[in-house]
Amino acid sequence: MAKIETPRPVRGTQDMLGGTTEAFAERFAHVVATFDRVRKLYGFQRVEVPVFESTAVFARSLGESTDVVSKEMYTFTDRGGDSITLRPEFTAGISRAYITEGWQQYAPLKVATHGPLFRYERPQKGRFRQFHQLDAEIIGAGEPGADVELLVLADQLLKELGVADGVTLTLNTLGDGLSRDAWRAALIAHFEAHRDQLSEDSVERLAKNPLRILDSKDPRDRPVADSAPDIDAYLTDEARSFFEKVTAGLDAAGVAWERNARLVRGLDYYRHTAFEFITDRLGAQGTVLGGGRYDGLIENLGGPATPAVGWAAGIERLAMLMDMPDIEKPSVVLIPMGEAAETKAIGIVADLRRAGVACDMGYRGNMKKRMQRANASGASWAIILGDDELARGEASVRNLGTGQQQAVALDALIGTVTAL
Repeated sequence: MAKIETPRPVRGTQDMLGGTTEAFAERFAHVVATFDRVRKLYGFQRVEVPVFESTAVFARSLGESTDVVSKEMYTFTDRGGDSITLRPEFTAGISRAYITEGWQQYAPLKVATHGPLFRYERPQKGRFRQFHQLDAEIIGAGEPGADVELLVLADQLLKELGVADGVTLTLNTLGDGLSRDAWRAALIAHFEAHRDQLSEDSVERLAKNPLRILDSKDPRDRPVADSAPDIDAYLTDEARSFFEKVTAGLDAAGVAWERNARLVRGLDYYRHTAFEFITDRLGAQGTVLGGGRYDGLIENLGGPATPAVGWAAGIERLAMLMDMPDIEKPSVVLIPMGEAAETKAIGIVADLRRAGVACDMGYRGNMKKRMQRANASGASWAIILGDDELARGEASVRNLGTGQQQAVALDALIGTVTAL
C-alpha cells in the first residue's frame, strides 16, 4: 500500500504548542491576556469583526495603489461570484461596521480587538502570512486627548509586558487637510526636480503616493528624501496647536517620545498624529506598535465625516521580545491505584476543578511512574488513592516538596485541599 503523504503547513503559517521548552503559545497567550486586562482599565470595549469582507472594504480604505492591495491581499471569488478578501488589517472592517451597524450612536466609541490577519508577503523573522495583531481604536473623537489616551495605553501595555526597554515612541504630525496639501505639493516639486536620482519604485510613487518616498528603504532614494522639506513649514496654526496638545499630554502622562519628521502615512485620509514604537531588538523589523489619526477613512467608505485614531501591534513580534512567562502548573495531582480508586478519583478531580483548584490525573502507569510524573509536573500536592484508602474512607495527601503525608477523610478532602 502506498504511503499516505501528509500535507505540509502552508508557507508563512505556524503551529504553536504550549508547555514546550520554547512555548511560544504561552508567550502569545500572555500578550493577549495582558492586552485584555489593560484595555479594560481604559474602558475599551471588545469588538469582533469578520475575518473576511467584501474586497471593496480594503481597496477603498487602503488605496488601490498600495502594496497591500496590489500585491499582498488574499482575494478570491466565492461561490456567489462576489470578490472576498481575508482581512489584511483591522481598521477597515471596524470602520465598515461603524457605518453599517449604526455604531455612530455610541460615539465616541473606544474599541479593541485581536486575532488573525492575512497578507501574501515574503515570510521572514517576525513576519508571517497568517499573523496576529492587537488593535485599539477611538472613533468619533477629534480631540488630541484621544490620541494621547491611545498612546498612554500602548505605553502601559509595553511596560506591563516587560518589553519597553529598548523600545522608543517616535512621533510626527501630518497636519490637517490644508497643511498636508501644501506639504504634498512642496514634496512633489522637490522630488520632480530630482527625479533622475530616484529609484524606479519611487518614480512610480511620485505619481500615486509621493509621501511614501520619505520612508523609502532604497539607498538611492535617501539623499533626495533626506533633503526634502519637513511639514513644519506648512503647518496651519490649528495643526500646530493640535500636535502641541498631543506632546504636552504625553509629557503630563510621563510617556517618553521622540520627534521623527520623516514618519509618514501615505494615504490621504491620515491626519495629524502618526506614531511608531520602534526597537532594534528584532533586526530589520523595527516597529512593534504603530498607528495614527485617520479622520477621512469613514467618509472614504461612504459614511459621515468622522474623526478617528487607532493603533495595531503584532502579537508575534511582542511575544518574541518577551521573557518566558511562568507556565501554569497544576497545584494537585491525583494518583489512583486500581479501578475503583480511578472511578472515585474522576469525581474528586471534577470537584476540585469546580472549586477552582488546578489539578491533573494521568491516564496510565504504575505507582512509581505516576509519582515521577507528579514530581515532574511542578505540582505542590499529590492525592494518593488506593483500595486500602477507599476501604477506610480517606485519601493520602502528600506534600511533594517535603514528602510529608497526611490521611484526610474523603468527605473533607475538597475543603482540606482547597484550604492548602
